[in-house]
Amino acid sequence: MDRFKTHVLPLIQDQLIELGAGHLPLSRMLTASREADQGDLSLPCFGFAKVLGQSPAAIADSLAAAIPPHEAVASVRAVNGYLNFTAAADWMAASLLQQSQEQFTTDQPRTVLIEHTSANPNGPFHVGRARNAILGDTLVRLNRLWGNNVTAEYYVDDMGKQVAVLAWALAELTPERVEAILEEREPVNAQWAHKADHQRVRFYQAAQILRQDEEVKNSIEEAIGSLVHASEHGDENVLDAFQAAYQPVLDGMLETLARLGINFERFTKESTFVTNGDVAELMETLQGLEIHGEAENGAHFLDLGARGLKGKTEFFYRRGDGSSLYATRDIAYHRWKWQQSNALVNVLGEDHKLQAKQVGLTLEELNERRPEVVFYSFIKLPEGKMSTRRGNVVFMDDLLEEAQAQAATVVRELRPEYHEEDVIRIAEAVGTSAVRFNIIKVSPEKGFTFRWEDALTFEAGSAPFAMYSHTRACSISAKVAKIGRPQQPVTVPSSDEIPEGMRSLLRALCTQRDVLAKAVEEHRPHLFAEHLLQLANAYNAFYRDCPIVDGDTVNEFYFAVSELARERLQLGLTGLGLEPLQNM
Repeated sequence: MDRFKTHVLPLIQDQLIELGAGHLPLSRMLTASREADQGDLSLPCFGFAKVLGQSPAAIADSLAAAIPPHEAVASVRAVNGYLNFTAAADWMAASLLQQSQEQFTTDQPRTVLIEHTSANPNGPFHVGRARNAILGDTLVRLNRLWGNNVTAEYYVDDMGKQVAVLAWALAELTPERVEAILEEREPVNAQWAHKADHQRVRFYQAAQILRQDEEVKNSIEEAIGSLVHASEHGDENVLDAFQAAYQPVLDGMLETLARLGINFERFTKESTFVTNGDVAELMETLQGLEIHGEAENGAHFLDLGARGLKGKTEFFYRRGDGSSLYATRDIAYHRWKWQQSNALVNVLGEDHKLQAKQVGLTLEELNERRPEVVFYSFIKLPEGKMSTRRGNVVFMDDLLEEAQAQAATVVRELRPEYHEEDVIRIAEAVGTSAVRFNIIKVSPEKGFTFRWEDALTFEAGSAPFAMYSHTRACSISAKVAKIGRPQQPVTVPSSDEIPEGMRSLLRALCTQRDVLAKAVEEHRPHLFAEHLLQLANAYNAFYRDCPIVDGDTVNEFYFAVSELARERLQLGLTGLGLEPLQNM
C-alpha cells in the first residue's frame, strides 16, 4: 500500500502541523494494518500523547474528524488510539489498471552475491540439506524479481574431512566390501543406479562405520588426517584426487537441484584461496593485529573477546603446523567476494552461528564489512534429526518421485481426457512445486518435522492451490480470446458497485510489491509465500463474485482485473520457484 500511503501522509501531516506535532517521524509510524478488518493503514497515536497533552484515543478521534475527504480514502476510523485508513475500491482499481505494466523493481538496485547450499559433496541431497538450497534459490529469485543483479554461488568444500573420508573410501574399499559393511541397510534404489551420488554415499557411510571399529580406526584416522593435512597445504595431487572423488557426487546433487529449478552461476572451490596464496597472506596479516595471540602448541588465534564476543572468545585461524582452518579460508573467501559484489548474503544452518560471528568480527578487524546472514533451523524426521552418516534420511530424489506419482494420480482422476505425456508434465510441475512450497512457507528460523503428508498435500494453503488459481485465470483469458470481441475501453465503476470479492483481490494486488520489498530486505521469503496464498484465495473469491463472461458478452472491467491478477499470480509463482502452468 505504498501508493496509498503517499496520499494519506499529507492528509495527516497537515492536521498534525496545526496541532503542533508535525515534527514526529510520521512516515515510519504509518504502517500496514495488522488485520484486514482494521483497514489498510494504521497510525498509532500513542507517540503524540506527551507532545499534545491528550490521550491517544482523544487524539485519534480528533484526527479522524479533521481528515478531509480524498478520492483514495474510503473511510477513516479511530479505534482505541489508532487511526485506521481504508483505501477506496474504485481508486485501487483505477490505480492498479493504470500501472498494469509496472515492474516490481526497486529504485535502488543492488549487486548481490548469494551463497547458498554449499553442502559437502559426499552423498545425495536429503530433505534436511535441501532446505538451504530451496531457501537460497528463493532468495535469488525474489531479489531478481525486485530488480537486483544477483549471482547465485556454490562454495565447494573440496578439502575438508568429509571429502577426505570419501576419497579414502573410494581408494581403499571395494564395492563388495562396502555392501558387506552396509548389509543391514537398504540397498541403493535401482532407479538411481546411474547416479554417482547415490552410489558413492555408500562408500562414505561404510567408511564412517569403519572409523568406529577399534581394530582399524587408528590407522584409518591417520590416513584420513594425512590427506586433510596435505590438502590444507595445497598439495595439488591430493586436491586432484579429492576432486575425482567428489565431482561425480556433486554432479548428481546438481541434477537433483535442477529438477527443483535450482541452478548456480558460479562454483568457487575452497582450495582456490590456499593455492593462490590468499590464505597465507591473510594469516600473515592476522598475525600483525593487536588482538593476535599464540598458544603453547604454536597455534595462532585472535582474542575476539576484546571485540565483544562472548563465550568462546579465542578464534583459532592457524594450526601449530602452519596450516589454515576452514574459517580462515572462509575469511579469505569473503574478502574475495567483496571484490565481486556490493552486497553479500549467506544462507547457513543455525549450527554455524558462532563461526559466522567469528568471521564477521575478523572481517571488521580487517576493515571489511560483514555479510548478511540468513540462518535456518533444521528439518527433522519424526524419529529425530536426519544424518547422511547414519543413513536415516529422506533422499530428495525419492521425495520428488513420490510427489510426481501422487500428483499424477490426482491429475488422472480429475482430467481423464489428458494424454499421458500431459499428465506426467503437469504432475512433475505440481510435485516439485509442492515440495518447494512446503519448505518455503515456513519462516527460516523455525524448525519443523518432515512428514510426507504435509509435503505432498494438494489442499488449500499449498502450491497446487496457488497454481490452480493461476490456471483458472489463464482459462478465463483463453475463453475471452476465443470470443474475438473488439477492444473496449475499461470503465471503473464506483466503489459501491464493486463486489466484496473484488475488494479483497484489489487489496492483495496493491500490497504485493510491498510484501516483496519486505521479503527481500529482511530475507524472509515465507512472507511472499503467505501473500501468494492470500492472492490466490482473493482471486477465487473474485471469480465467484464477478462473472467475467456471459455467453458472448465480456465484462471488460472484470476481465481487466482478472488479467492483472493472472500476471501477478505468474510473477508470484515464478518468484517462489513454482511453475505457472497454463492448465492443470
